[in-house]
Amino acid sequence: MHALNAFLFSIYRRQFFNFSFKITRVKTVLATMSKHKLNPNASSDQPAAKKGYWALGLIDSMKDPELRVEEDDKVVVIKDKFPKAEFHFLILPKLEISGILSLRKEHEDLLKHMDDVAKNMTEKYSHKEFKIGYHAVPNMQRLHLHVISTDFNSPCLKTKVHWNSFTSPFFKSSQSIRKELRENGKIKKMSCEECDGYLKRPLQCHKCKTFPKNMPELKRHISTHT
Repeated sequence: MHALNAFLFSIYRRQFFNFSFKITRVKTVLATMSKHKLNPNASSDQPAAKKGYWALGLIDSMKDPELRVEEDDKVVVIKDKFPKAEFHFLILPKLEISGILSLRKEHEDLLKHMDDVAKNMTEKYSHKEFKIGYHAVPNMQRLHLHVISTDFNSPCLKTKVHWNSFTSPFFKSSQSIRKELRENGKIKKMSCEECDGYLKRPLQCHKCKTFPKNMPELKRHISTHT
């Protein structure tokens, strides 16, 4: 009987340690995912001020009078809470759409309207050059169109991921998204490998072929283009 108990105890201990190892591994994977979260818009990627899941922060921002710029019956325009340039706006539909992967054929007119609103915003700052588009894999749970000036002059622009998320093909122009939706009826998801390749690629000036060594050097360099 003693031998049987010892045998059963050894099995139990082995199973317990295997389970503990698996739990630890899961926690490690989740931490890694969190660390490398595509954090391109810290505006959209910072935790919401109110209690709740941070990815829903844009819904709170749409209601914030300090961030709201204008609205109509279809969209709300807000200032990016953590702008990556001197002028950085987000255009969000009032219709609940989680992101570009949820777009369908019936949303074509809405996207055209969002694009028109974006262009009208840029005309108010005609002395600046702008990019209008979507991140291939946004973190925030609400469709949002970026309208961002290409000076990229902001203390919130801190990392390579921030930079590459707006200056690589990870940033998909509004026109290209509209074209894809019109032709295919939906938006194809960018693979994790492709996203990773764009976000981790070496820093490069968006105006020339200069390859700065780090973000401070990049910021000094791009200031010569303004």
